[in-house]
Amino acid sequence: MAAGGAARAEGPESWITTWAATPAPRWAEELPAPFNVPEVLGDQTVRQVARVSVGGDQVRVVISNEFGTRPVTIGSASVALSKGGSAIDPTSAKPLTFGGSSSAVIPPGAPLLSDPVDMPIKALSSLAVSFYLPKRTGITSVHWDGAQTGYVSGAGDKTKDGDFTAESTNKSRLLLSRILTTAKPTSNAIVFFGDSITDGACSTADSNNRWPDHIAERLQAEGHPDVAVVNEAYSGNRVLSNGMGTNALSRFDMSVLSHPKVSTVVMMMGINDIGWPGKDAITPSDAEPTADDVIAGYKQIIDRAHAHGIRFVAVTLSPFVDTFKGLPTSGYYTPDKEKIRQDVNAWIRANKTADGLIDFDKVLQDPKDASRINPAYDCGDHLHPNDAGYQAMAKSVDLGVLVPKQ
Repeated sequence: MAAGGAARAEGPESWITTWAATPAPRWAEELPAPFNVPEVLGDQTVRQVARVSVGGDQVRVVISNEFGTRPVTIGSASVALSKGGSAIDPTSAKPLTFGGSSSAVIPPGAPLLSDPVDMPIKALSSLAVSFYLPKRTGITSVHWDGAQTGYVSGAGDKTKDGDFTAESTNKSRLLLSRILTTAKPTSNAIVFFGDSITDGACSTADSNNRWPDHIAERLQAEGHPDVAVVNEAYSGNRVLSNGMGTNALSRFDMSVLSHPKVSTVVMMMGINDIGWPGKDAITPSDAEPTADDVIAGYKQIIDRAHAHGIRFVAVTLSPFVDTFKGLPTSGYYTPDKEKIRQDVNAWIRANKTADGLIDFDKVLQDPKDASRINPAYDCGDHLHPNDAGYQAMAKSVDLGVLVPKQ
């Protein structure tokens, strides 16, 4: 199976994406948020932990150089069961190969798919993927807001070590973009396509408290063990414009259609299109979109999903009154922008082209003021939920919307 193959494409072996983290390019001074990821690593090992959604008998790993402008050399790589922190179970460790070789060079703009390795994994288990960068390497394909600690060693290849002392840590995903496992014939994948609220911003790091994480737990507990959860959200993402990550219309093929066995895409995006532009906001020079602009983007993505036989579930945009109040970016919210959000939500609720609806606006709103986020679910910035909010979101979802009865 090619890493970028068409949706539902299957080779001699059937594979499914059991975990993902959207890669994107670095940003610089054009945005107010610091990137907080090292620009260059060399003669160092990177170890990252990921909790898979479904289990299988074999594993493949994807390392991304899709936003790089120079080749990336992987000196060696391994996958193992995580024991917490930077430690692995050494008895479970498996070396990864690429076309039969323990090393590989990833061309600029390309992903690298490992060979299959025999490694039975259970659903909701945590894997540690380690790779050694023998040369000075620009870290250019990054999932910025990983909500999971990654570990970078001092000098040397530590991919086989049971543990190592980290020279540095970060909360981003460096180059690692996917983990695949063998799929049962009845397996399918749900792709969660969104921004920071789907990416788990403000959730407790290393705790798997993103709302799609809780959906994965519910699927396993409630009779859907072969339905994979693929989180292709990116904090700061917009439907129409680049900035933090590439825009949704641009990355839809990479983030959704390239996964095998996708049955449904769930989209919650657009609040950054509304909030970012304007005076005292994040990108004051950007043109402010209308509700019709955002809706037009949604319609394009619905049509593209349907053209590939993929169901589309629309999610309302949650309350954001007083987002970033008191900060230089307090212009993210204005009463005029709130009117745009209400108009987009009205269309999401009424449109007949989507195949399902999840109304997180109602789940997260303050019972005393529907335009505001419930204080019990507010992480403090009046936009992002806390852990309790993410749990409430997942609990509210009718799984029949995600996995219709046959």
